[in-house]
Amino acid sequence: MSEKALVKETAERTAAVSFTEINARRLGPIRRYFRSHPRVMDVAVVVLFLVASVPNVVLAADLPLGWWGIAPLGAAALILFFRRRRPLVVLALLCLIEPVALLISDGRATVGISIWFALYAVAVAFPIKIAAVAFAAALVTSVVPLPFIPDLMPDDAPFLIWVVVGFVVMWYVVAVGIGMTVRRERLHENELREWAERNAELASANERNRIAREMHDVVAHSLSVMIALSDGAGVVMKRDQDRAREVLAELSATGRTALADMRRVLGVLREGPDAAPLAPLPAGGSLAGLLEGFRAAGLPIRVQLSGPGLPEDAAFQMTVHRIVQESLTNVLRYAKGATTVDVLIARLGSTVRVRVSDDGRGAMEPLPSVGTGQGITGMRERAAIYGGTVNCGPTPSGGWVVAAELQVPIENRQEKIA
Repeated sequence: MSEKALVKETAERTAAVSFTEINARRLGPIRRYFRSHPRVMDVAVVVLFLVASVPNVVLAADLPLGWWGIAPLGAAALILFFRRRRPLVVLALLCLIEPVALLISDGRATVGISIWFALYAVAVAFPIKIAAVAFAAALVTSVVPLPFIPDLMPDDAPFLIWVVVGFVVMWYVVAVGIGMTVRRERLHENELREWAERNAELASANERNRIAREMHDVVAHSLSVMIALSDGAGVVMKRDQDRAREVLAELSATGRTALADMRRVLGVLREGPDAAPLAPLPAGGSLAGLLEGFRAAGLPIRVQLSGPGLPEDAAFQMTVHRIVQESLTNVLRYAKGATTVDVLIARLGSTVRVRVSDDGRGAMEPLPSVGTGQGITGMRERAAIYGGTVNCGPTPSGGWVVAAELQVPIENRQEKIA
């Protein structure tokens, strides 16, 4: 996997977590608190409404029945507490209370502020069409009756009622506009959150697949080589003890390398200073060691290299390394009586071809496997990262061939021109 792909996966992996943190910082401490405590917000809205509306009635003691204006205000406050749960019902009840409150208080008591909050709640909870209908209904039920209330029509300035109506309509429009803006913002937040969750799930699946490929390559290769070395040591133990000791030393080295690789693969699951780096390890220098290990296990390998060599991209080199490793591991497992195993790595322009073939008889027949059965799939997944393909199958002579073709990353295609 290329470095860019690793960076992308890391970003996706942290998207779901970072989105919540970034969004919380953007809201600020006060909005964040009220969003996480909606009941407190409901109480604050009711208190704000009462603080803004009750003084007009309390200070109107010189008017008959002025104190009775508190009753509709109290009813409106109680209804307004449920604006989040039933915004349309709350808006309808408040619009009906408004003319009554004005009539019984001689125009001093009004629940208009509660209607603003209710319109805002409707605009937040419902699409624009429903919000527009609710706005029109609020105008008809709470604003249209205003000119017909005698105490609101002073004889010396009858035009003032239209100023009041215009002022009320303006605040209704503002309430709906703010509500629509908040709704759009919240919908956008939900879309971003869903996107972050989907990408986090995808990144998690990609990481699991990457670890599974690495685990398969490490375990299958190492166990296959170790089994072959163990069998070889058992054969030569009595005839050539020196050679047996060499084979056992190679067996020990293979086991230690496998253990180190396992720790590296599993290290990516850890966090903190003990975590392993996500970047792939360079594989160019280890290809020769890989081939020597297979030779020690008994494979008669012939290597042919052509072209300017592999690019300096560590991830690309690791992909070639793993394809060769998996191909030779399968030869070691399944090929019978192979006398020649050819490994070809050729670079022509922006294309790298890898070919591993053997002349074994009955190669790749169904046999009990020490692996997971996902080796060929893993090779194809690795090749696909670089726009490549992997084809494998029997040869006319009875052996087996694996042919892979990879595309060199664009940023590495000009590295040899200097």
